Amino acid sequence: MTSINHLENDLWQETPLIYSQPLSSRLNASVYLKLENLHPSYSFKFRGISHFVKVASEKIGPSVHLVIASGGNAGLAAACAAKILGLKCSVFIPDGAAQTTINILKQEGANVIIGGRFYLEAVSAAQALVKSEKDAVMVPAYEHPLIWEGHGSMVTEIHKQLGRDPDAIFCSVGGGGLLGGLIEGCKKVGWETVPLIALETIGSDCFYHSMSLNKGRFNSSEKKLPLGVNLVHNKEHDVYLAHFTGFTSRASGSLGASEPAAGVVRMALERPGGVKCVSVPDELSMEALASFTDDHKLLVELACATTLVPAYHPSLFERLVPVKDGSSEKRTIVFIVCGGFKIDLETASEYKRLLNEAPKGSDAWSVRYDDGQCLQL
Repeated sequence: MTSINHLENDLWQETPLIYSQPLSSRLNASVYLKLENLHPSYSFKFRGISHFVKVASEKIGPSVHLVIASGGNAGLAAACAAKILGLKCSVFIPDGAAQTTINILKQEGANVIIGGRFYLEAVSAAQALVKSEKDAVMVPAYEHPLIWEGHGSMVTEIHKQLGRDPDAIFCSVGGGGLLGGLIEGCKKVGWETVPLIALETIGSDCFYHSMSLNKGRFNSSEKKLPLGVNLVHNKEHDVYLAHFTGFTSRASGSLGASEPAAGVVRMALERPGGVKCVSVPDELSMEALASFTDDHKLLVELACATTLVPAYHPSLFERLVPVKDGSSEKRTIVFIVCGGFKIDLETASEYKRLLNEAPKGSDAWSVRYDDGQCLQL
C-alpha cells in the first residue's frame, strides 16, 4: 500500500500550524491553529479521501471510476483528487443543490449527476451505478479506516511542528471522519491521553447524542431523544447511534450526517484520553466565525467556526481544559481549522444579521455538554 508520506508528496503539502496571538491572549494559553482550509479542496477532507482514492487507483488501475454522493466538501475532495490523478469521478447530488456547488465540481472535472430529491436518493443512485460498472468504486465521505488513516496524517504533522504534547486538541464533528483521524493519529504519535474535544451544532449533533446514549445518560429502552431523532443499534461495534431524519442547524451541510460512524463512536468510547463532546447553538458558531475572520483574516464555513467557539468564550474553555493542579505552565492548545468551501461574503453577512437578531440570555447562548450539563454564555 502507498504510504501516507508518499501521498503527501503526491497530493497535498504539509499545512501550517500557526501561533495565534489574539486567541492566546484571550485564553491565557499558547494557542495554535492547524490550517486545514489550505488544501486544494479547501478542507481537511482532502487528506482522507485522496488517500482512499489513491489506494483504489492502485488496486484497480487507471480505469477506476470514482463515485461519491455528496454536494459538500467530501464531493469536492474526491473531484480534486481524481483530477490530480487523471481519474474519472462522478458526484451524485440531490435536486436543489446550489448552482455554485455544481459549477465548482464541474471545474474540477467531475461528472455531476442529480440523483433524486433528497440526499439518500442520491446515495441510492450512486450505489446503483457502482453495482452496474465493473471498475466503479464508492468513495465514502467519512466511514472507512482508509479515510481515518489519511486524516490522521495531520496529527503526524502537528507532532513534528509543535515539538511538545498539547493539553487538548479541538475539532468539529459530524459523521466522525475527522475525529476518527485524530484518534488514529494520536495513537500513532503516542498522544492517546491527550484530550480531544469535539464540537457540533444543536440540530445536527448526532455524535453528541450517540456518545450520550452509550455513556448511559439516556435510557435506550425509553428512546429519550429529540423529535426527529431515532435510535439505531450497530451490531458490529455494539454501540447505539442517534439517527437524524432531518436537521435544524445551518451547519448541517457539513455537520449534518444522519448518524455517525459506528467505528468512531466505539473508538471514542474506548480512548484512554477520552473524547469530550460539546453541542452549541448556531448563533455561537456565527459569532466565532465573525470574530475569527476579524482576528485572522480567514473566512471559514460555519461548521469550522463551531470548533472555535471555546476560543472566544474563556468560561467555556476553562470548563473544558481546566488548569492542572499545581501547574504554573501555560496550557498548549491546538484548534483544527477544518475549512470548507461553502462560505462567501454574502453568507457571512447573513450570519451576522441573524446573530444581531438573537437576544442575549436566550437558548441561542446555551451550550450542552456530554455529561448533561448546560452553560449559559
